[in-house]
Amino acid sequence: MGENYNWNLKDIFKEEKDFLNSQDQLRENLQKIKEYQGKLNSAQNIYECYNFYEKSLELYEKIYAYGMLNFHLNMADSNNIKLYKKVEDIGTEFEKVTAFITPEITNLDEKIILGFIDENKYLKRYERILKKIVDEKKHILSKEEENILANYSQILSNMENTYDILTNTEFKFGKIKLTDQNEVEMTDATYTKFLKDRDENVRIQAFNLMYKKYSEFINTITELYLARARENTITARVRKYESSLAMAVDKDDSSMKVYDALIEAVHKKMNVNHNFMKLKKQLLKKDQMHLYDIYVNPIEKEDDEISFEDAKKEVLNALSMLGEEYTKKLNEAFDNSWIDVYEKPNKRGGAYSMGVYGVHPYVLTNFISNKRDVSTIAHELGHSMHTYYSNKNQNIIDSNYTIMVAEIASTTNEILLAKYQIEHEDNKEKKATIIYELLEMIRATLFRQTMFAEFEAKVHYRIEQGEMLSSEELNDMYYKLNEEYFGKDVVIDENIKYEWARIPHFYTPFYVYKYATGISAAIVIAKNILNKGPEYVEKYIQMLSMGCTKKSVELLKMVDVDLEDIGTYEGAIDFYKELIEELKEVM
Repeated sequence: MGENYNWNLKDIFKEEKDFLNSQDQLRENLQKIKEYQGKLNSAQNIYECYNFYEKSLELYEKIYAYGMLNFHLNMADSNNIKLYKKVEDIGTEFEKVTAFITPEITNLDEKIILGFIDENKYLKRYERILKKIVDEKKHILSKEEENILANYSQILSNMENTYDILTNTEFKFGKIKLTDQNEVEMTDATYTKFLKDRDENVRIQAFNLMYKKYSEFINTITELYLARARENTITARVRKYESSLAMAVDKDDSSMKVYDALIEAVHKKMNVNHNFMKLKKQLLKKDQMHLYDIYVNPIEKEDDEISFEDAKKEVLNALSMLGEEYTKKLNEAFDNSWIDVYEKPNKRGGAYSMGVYGVHPYVLTNFISNKRDVSTIAHELGHSMHTYYSNKNQNIIDSNYTIMVAEIASTTNEILLAKYQIEHEDNKEKKATIIYELLEMIRATLFRQTMFAEFEAKVHYRIEQGEMLSSEELNDMYYKLNEEYFGKDVVIDENIKYEWARIPHFYTPFYVYKYATGISAAIVIAKNILNKGPEYVEKYIQMLSMGCTKKSVELLKMVDVDLEDIGTYEGAIDFYKELIEELKEVM
């Protein structure tokens, strides 16, 4: 394997002395930042403080990336472990030193802050972050009240910690008898694998073992979850929000209209998901399809193998429509060690993209020559290209795009790749497999996550109305949602009522809806790229270049995606419907 398949971390620091010098420079900058504490009462002081903060952030991002990336290459190496702990300590110090900046500016009168922006032309560089402070000012409490909330935050987070400990370390699910009569211990990690097993008896065992355990602890988990939800609603009330949902969407750069439009559109076109369930049942050749059957791929085939060089060609061909510069940068990523490609002993598992401001993004994959790995490469390079354009066009403070848009570029790439593969695949079974896997991704991300989002909204609303909810009521609420979302062609097994209790995302209230809005936006963007050509691509690249300089909802309007409009989600579901019909034709 050539060096091109491994990260070149010398792009961050050529030599060890450069790494050490950057740490010294960062410490000097942090000392200078400390000097502004208690003095952020003039335009000049605020500008100078932010200027040092910006330079410090650039240094810190390189230092942290260098430590983390080295660690992930070999997580058993004691030197790498020490290095990573060291950069984590530097991060803690960075946060401690700079923690005074936002609260101190928040304490200034709104008119004074806006006046400073007009008064000092250099301060315009930090206009977005200052106006964000002004926008959030009405929800910021007094210094004393903020301190009280901060002191309680660690205690309040114990609900999630207790839940994690309980479900990850205390739960023992029992053994499953496999087709060959061998018995193996089921874990949370292996549960999904067993649900995909071709042997129905294995699936039934896995399903029942999972929910038997959750049913045994359902009252404890109910109290933990309701305590988290109550804490969230109280915090929203204290911070003068209309509701906990209003607080969540405000923090997301989103709105109540986005949440409502998503759920309304999904309900309006729920029959499309029911149609996919009906087709799935037919493909599985089952008289009755249970919830434990839906993860089985009915189009079974052996996984195709592909070399990394062929995977590279496929990604480049599929994404060539994104323009000359985009393609040139993809080639640079492949040819200049942006990607650490293959599995290695003690290398971190999975895949991710990490931007390093002033350098370039780094991508981690664990390529095993499986055809599915091609989609992973396209996905992570979507993140990388979003980061590349954002970093190229914005300062480091404004380049950090929000979670609301973070998965859109990556998912757009996945969809463009899948459409390319479908178009260029002659083998009917392979073509059907690609279509089916794309359908499953949309079902799991758009419909399933919206169901979760609806459950959360119902629970928080009833708490805000002063209702005392029980485990039976939560179970019943969740069971009925499954009936609505899956339709009459799926047997809604009694045990599914406990599934809500095993969704850890619920302890980060109103997080999951962003998966559904993200894939909806990506579908609309991918369709427009395919149908509208270079003029639309130019708008898309411009959107990727904006970082967080616009609110997320406004940012997406640049590419004709209005998340507050029900039509956006209807368009995404129509794409889902077209794929269902295409799969029927192919099969």
